[in-house]
Amino acid sequence: MAKKKTPTLKKSAAKKPVKVASKSSSKTISKKAAPAKKPAAPRTSAPTLALPPHRFAHPFYTTLPKQNRKSVPGVGKSMSAYAATKLEPIPAPLRDPTMTLADIIGATGASAVQASKSITFHAVGDTGTLGTAVQQFVSDAMSTEYDPANPDSSPAFFLHLGDVIYYDNTDKGYQEQFYVPYKKYPGKIIAIPGNHDGELFKFDGTPTGQSTTLGAFMENFCQPTAAVPSAAGTIYRQMVSQPGVYWMLDAPFVDIIGLYSNIGESLGFISSPDIGQSQKDWFVKTLKAIKTSRAKGTRKGLVFAMHHPPFSAGGHGPSSAMLADIDDACNQAGIMPDLVLAAHAHNYQRYTRFVSFGGNQLQIPYIVAGSGGRTSQAITAADGTRTGDESFESSLFGYGYLTIIATASDMTIHFTQVDKGTGASSPFDHTIVNFT
Repeated sequence: MAKKKTPTLKKSAAKKPVKVASKSSSKTISKKAAPAKKPAAPRTSAPTLALPPHRFAHPFYTTLPKQNRKSVPGVGKSMSAYAATKLEPIPAPLRDPTMTLADIIGATGASAVQASKSITFHAVGDTGTLGTAVQQFVSDAMSTEYDPANPDSSPAFFLHLGDVIYYDNTDKGYQEQFYVPYKKYPGKIIAIPGNHDGELFKFDGTPTGQSTTLGAFMENFCQPTAAVPSAAGTIYRQMVSQPGVYWMLDAPFVDIIGLYSNIGESLGFISSPDIGQSQKDWFVKTLKAIKTSRAKGTRKGLVFAMHHPPFSAGGHGPSSAMLADIDDACNQAGIMPDLVLAAHAHNYQRYTRFVSFGGNQLQIPYIVAGSGGRTSQAITAADGTRTGDESFESSLFGYGYLTIIATASDMTIHFTQVDKGTGASSPFDHTIVNFT
């Protein structure tokens, strides 16, 4: 998270130091001793804090629901209310945030994908790492799914789910943590930013190398035209020209909406009083356009992608306020996603959310795939238990990636596990979404 100013202490009046004569003084001492100085009075009160002390480190450690809590001055009634005041501004899109598959792989490639009657793509997040082979193992495993003799049935692209880079948003950081690990990956890569991609300072207060939030991300993913960025050095990788840090991809058989959930270490936001409503307003407008297109007979899969997970049972917690914001946008537009992808927690998790919407009973997969190479985080074993409107279906404390195949009637989602020691890959989980 970006470095912020901490509350200052009100300093008490400084005491003048008492001068003590040196033992080696050569001055003669008179017979009449000078009266002894009174010792300084002990401090009787502690410095005044900007906030009064609380019983717990954070005042939201309570069973009281938010609506029944007293608001903490300058903080609010919840951790999410406080975190929302620490966000960075969202860069405005460079152009219309909608891009097509042809913008990524060219008109000929997009036409071939359309003619093949399906589209395949990879997805995973939390990749940037040094000193370990795991990220390379995952990249190599994904690369095996490409067939130069049959490009139409190969993955069309890799959707990175954020945290491309950790703590070094410079050309050097991108070279080491992105271009080198993917130097043999054949496909184009598009992305949404994660919290570390947007931060200006790392955990110890030192700069990450960028003076503007998401500056390095935009240099590598949001170029004016497709090109090889300077950070790639001698590695030839033609990067795409995304319209911004949030976007929609209009592709054959699937629409993907990528959202930026900002720099929070724990919680994600797509809008707030501090960062504004521009992204959410665009989101609602885009969903309404998709709803209109469906009414005219064009039904494609609808995927939402954001870095912070709406549901999570380990590594990082869920972002309920962000989920409420997304649900509100869906309700305004009258449409729900078929699949939701996230990362942030360094593991794999799959949930099913049961939603009654528009007279239909929907079962929507919500998947966390932050297993692209960064140190894996422990996760609760999934057992299918249903809590509220979601059930926890599958989990893995380990590494791997998603392969998603969309047709005119359904989407199949595969998760492939990659062994951290050998790089061997094996099927781990899959689910199918039928379009209604």
